[in-house]
Amino acid sequence: MIRHDVKKLVLMRHAEAEHPWGVADHDRPLHRSGAADAAEAGRRLLGRGPVPDMILCSSALRARQTCTWVCSELGDLAPTAKLEQALYQADDARILAVLNHVPETVGSLLVIGHLPGLRDAGLRLATPDSDYDAVMALADGCPTSALAVFDVPGPWAELDGADARLVDFCVPRSAARDR
Repeated sequence: MIRHDVKKLVLMRHAEAEHPWGVADHDRPLHRSGAADAAEAGRRLLGRGPVPDMILCSSALRARQTCTWVCSELGDLAPTAKLEQALYQADDARILAVLNHVPETVGSLLVIGHLPGLRDAGLRLATPDSDYDAVMALADGCPTSALAVFDVPGPWAELDGADARLVDFCVPRSAARDR
């Protein structure tokens, strides 16, 4: 039985970034393969869901560029992303604080951020009845472009730990990577 009162949360690690000499961490751009993987993540969200009602994105360049590629695949369904400075270098507690301020009208939320905080927030949120393989995959490292999908049965304002069911974890990769 599908519950229509359950919201969706997708935690996404930014796509693969370059490491150019002399460029501050906040200003690192996506690698070419990262752009392709971010687009693949957008196709995955469009095809299998959930398509977000709201996107919160770290202010770092690589996260913003990831968001742009995801939204390009979502097309007209893409909401306007909100840049969230607090997501850059955020620990799990900071990420949860950001989630606690999401309006209750949002039924599906995509958060684009960074390690280790994003992974730690996902593990902190996961209920004991979460999909075991998804939890193990998330705990194993959360590679670039990874998507962790949660069912959230309660209010955003009450998220604090073990109260969202991790239902899927995947790492979209572009076929262009294999060339």
